[in-house]
Amino acid sequence: MADHKHGEMDISAQEKTFNTFVSLVAKAVIAVIVVLIFLALVNG
Repeated sequence: MADHKHGEMDISAQEKTFNTFVSLVAKAVIAVIVVLIFLALVNG
């Protein structure tokens, strides 16, 4: 078995995926908040 050396693995693909996920979650949360505010204003 090869010796493990901490910090040598290329994680650029994982970082890109994580950043995309965080961005999409943030946009979804903002969209939900906007929809809830709109519904509150319409139903007064």
